[in-house]
Amino acid sequence: MRKSVTTLVMVLIALTVNAQVDRTQMPEPGPAPEINLKDPQRFELKNGLKVLVVENHKLPRVSIQLKIDNPPISEGEKAGVSSLTGSLLGNGSKNITKDDFNEEVDFLGARISFSSQSAYASSLSKYFPRILELMADAAINPNFTQEEFEKEKEKLITGLKSQEKDVKAIARKVTNALAYGKKHPYGELTTQETVNQVTLTDVQRFYRNYFVPANAYLVIIGDVDFKETKKMVKEYFTPWTKAVPPSFQFSKPSGVQYSQINFVDVPNAVQSEISVQNLIDLKMKAPDYLAAVLANEILGGGGEGRLFLNLREDKGYTYGSYSQMGNDKYAPSLFRAAASVRDAVTDSSVVELFKEIDRIRTAPVTEKELKNTKAKYVGRFIMALENPETIADYALDIQIEDLPKDFYKTYLERINAITVADVQNAAQKYISTEKTRIVVTGKGSDVLKNLEKVSLNGKPVSVNYFDKNANTVEKPNYETALPEGVTVNDILNKYIEVIGGKEKLEAVQSYSLTAEAEMQGTKLNLAIKKTANNQFMQDVKVMGNSMSKQVLNDGAGYMIMQGQRKEMDEAELKKLKEESAPFPELDQLSGGVTLEGIETVDGKKVYKIKVSDDKAVFYDVETGLKLQVVTVAKMNGQQITSTIALSDYKEVAGIRFPFLMAQAMGPQSFDFIVKEIKVNEGVSDADFE
Repeated sequence: MRKSVTTLVMVLIALTVNAQVDRTQMPEPGPAPEINLKDPQRFELKNGLKVLVVENHKLPRVSIQLKIDNPPISEGEKAGVSSLTGSLLGNGSKNITKDDFNEEVDFLGARISFSSQSAYASSLSKYFPRILELMADAAINPNFTQEEFEKEKEKLITGLKSQEKDVKAIARKVTNALAYGKKHPYGELTTQETVNQVTLTDVQRFYRNYFVPANAYLVIIGDVDFKETKKMVKEYFTPWTKAVPPSFQFSKPSGVQYSQINFVDVPNAVQSEISVQNLIDLKMKAPDYLAAVLANEILGGGGEGRLFLNLREDKGYTYGSYSQMGNDKYAPSLFRAAASVRDAVTDSSVVELFKEIDRIRTAPVTEKELKNTKAKYVGRFIMALENPETIADYALDIQIEDLPKDFYKTYLERINAITVADVQNAAQKYISTEKTRIVVTGKGSDVLKNLEKVSLNGKPVSVNYFDKNANTVEKPNYETALPEGVTVNDILNKYIEVIGGKEKLEAVQSYSLTAEAEMQGTKLNLAIKKTANNQFMQDVKVMGNSMSKQVLNDGAGYMIMQGQRKEMDEAELKKLKEESAPFPELDQLSGGVTLEGIETVDGKKVYKIKVSDDKAVFYDVETGLKLQVVTVAKMNGQQITSTIALSDYKEVAGIRFPFLMAQAMGPQSFDFIVKEIKVNEGVSDADFE
């Protein structure tokens, strides 16, 4: 009864309020909240280390941030030395071994990490003294050993090798190299060659030169006492030798003289990476800094941005499109608008990106857009103030960026004072449409023909060609003629012969395969079973739980996605039947597939065979092996391309199977490594129930 009465009272209150408020009128905004930022307590050591302390006793935790604010560092022919330095820092010290260091940090439930110009630690406040001591010891007395150096060097090279076919990684490094030049610190390329030139002596020299206290800030936030903290910092960090990093000059990068497309051919790409960009000279202390930030937010700051609404919501070209307005006190930074798009809409996406960039410069934003963007920024700012680390970050900004002391105290007031005209003026100042570099990284054989026809604001745009290391190259040539007389059956027969021969393949009644992959730190397990009787089962598991399962048996089939079972329709059954044969090429000899031509995959010439309107298979011209399978499917109204690269062929029961299946779909990619293949064993009818 009490609950019913309470509910009735709430309903009456709601009705009364509703009657008193005119819902057709937008409520007037209230005054901007007053921001009362408490300044951190500060002191400085004789060696130059500047310390900021923020006491916050709400939770028994402490965080420690060490930031070294050095100008950009040129690594030249030994690019990668900074990365190696960062990976070696934090591996214990001269006073404590790596294993003992890590064991103690773990035992205390703490965290300590390093980069070449920073460090971070966090712990419960009762362990703060020891964690501060360990962090200082690791920072000031690093234990650089040849053994650890070789391990980290091998890891770095392995990572670089894995990025050689990663379209996003290629696009990222080429974008910076073209914007800044490869001799500028921001445009340098770290390659296997440069890393191989780095020695342990180079790492030690880099540390001595640049991991120094002259430009260093130590920020301590949390449940601490200032006097005790000051005493500990002096004790642990005074031994840090006073030093100033070497100074050197690097040329100021310059933008392009006219708008142009810079194309990088990546034959294995399943989608194109587009970056429309120009260099800008924007600093946080600039009077129009906040207006520029709002202009960027309206253009491409998130799901409400114009780029997102156009390229994703309206056109369906991409998962998302965003822009960034960089700021840097040392060098020009980048404005860039970017998207990852399907091959077929690469040229259209360039046009739409450019159109939205041009529109924010030439036409005022609406009052509604500006109002909503301000509200979002104000909300973020106020919510961020709940985090004590924010206070320290703001204080650090004021120090490092040479900002007025009231920069954040007047932040909301200045945001709310920005007008539509201010936003347009900032957009016109910092975003260019006359001298724009458009970097496109993708599969040239699919996108280049249309890309070369792009015109912007009624003017044709020239296309320049670059390789994966931002070197100028000639236009790729995709016009490889088929050898006279070659037929689709010639290619299929060569593949069949190369992997074992027709007789052995026809003797296969069943086979099973298990493989593993890792995606964002999570292990995926793949199981595939096939028979010569149109039976098929594929199961992908995550942490032992089935994430996706497909089964075909006796003309019927079903799929299970995240626990939900669905019977297959006729179209889905037809596609799965194409996958069910242990070796589809045996059936394809009877027809139904066509030879499309010769293309390039991973630098190799391949025959492209069209299996259906949404599936193509590629066979190496030289070896005859199957190298790639590309399928296209529609998902949530968008066209998704999936590519499986096949390699590392090994023999099982006299037949060669690929033991590495690298799959890329949309923005995701992962490598399935085959663990076991069984031929004519390990499969029963029960597997297809």
